[in-house]
Amino acid sequence: MFINQYCIYIVTNASNNVLYTGVTSDLKNRILQHKLKVNQGFTIKYQCNKLVYFETFQWVDDAIAREKQIKAGSRMKKVNLITFANPDWKDLSEGWYD
Repeated sequence: MFINQYCIYIVTNASNNVLYTGVTSDLKNRILQHKLKVNQGFTIKYQCNKLVYFETFQWVDDAIAREKQIKAGSRMKKVNLITFANPDWKDLSEGWYD
């Protein structure tokens, strides 16, 4: 990734039944925070730490707008978005921290 790259991302739990959508300027670090359970809240409660989808943006306003668009959509729209880009729902961060 390069400087000034913003990302929207979706993480899920081991059984893929809970989805969390977020935005960040440092995807690798943010996913590590989810994996290490650094910040209290939804993702710890539901054990969401598997990165299944992300998009990158040059401008933070674009990333925030996309995050809001995804959050406003139905669960089925999120599932379809993930399945189209990542059919096996693999953890896209696998190998990042080895």
